[in-house]
Amino acid sequence: MRQGWRAILEGMDDFVVLGDYENCQPAFEAADIGDSDVMLMDIGLPGMNGIEGVKYIKQRYPDIAIVMCTVHDDDQNIFDALCAGAVGYLLKKTPPDELVKALREAANGGSPMTPNIARKVISTFHQSVPAKKNDSPDRLTQREQEVLEQLAGGYSYAAIAEAMSISLNGVRYHIRGIYEKLQVHSRGEAVAKGMKKRLLRPLR
Repeated sequence: MRQGWRAILEGMDDFVVLGDYENCQPAFEAADIGDSDVMLMDIGLPGMNGIEGVKYIKQRYPDIAIVMCTVHDDDQNIFDALCAGAVGYLLKKTPPDELVKALREAANGGSPMTPNIARKVISTFHQSVPAKKNDSPDRLTQREQEVLEQLAGGYSYAAIAEAMSISLNGVRYHIRGIYEKLQVHSRGEAVAKGMKKRLLRPLR
């Protein structure tokens, strides 16, 4: 499957494949790993698993957008992958054209997810309860909550700006507030922590 993905991506004019590896260790040792814009990562790998691999990469190369592509669709793996810093989560049965689309989306600031994975993430927000007025300092404003919901839905900054009728700078301003209050450094961490702390108001 890995070789098949490589062949597909190498056939695209806007992709350059720097390498493919059967586990984390040889990938970490690759001289050009830091040149990557986007990385696909499985979870069930020999040696270090993919979630630990994401943590390792994000600590050293925070600008690489990592998309999980795995057979695991349980809540815990999804949550752990987002907490580790993954920006997207696909299942291996994703068709090739959807895979290519997802990687382009990740490179452009989006959070691609297989539809049933996105439903699992968003269903968590349905179960969330509003924070009380005198809650802790990590309570989000209404606009920050709306932006976080859009991030969890996998939308790019540009799509969020259009949906909320605000500028890109406005989106970035709210995201900075979210990151500061939740003490996180990435979209995936923000969504995961928002899920864990149940800070978001229920969706309608």
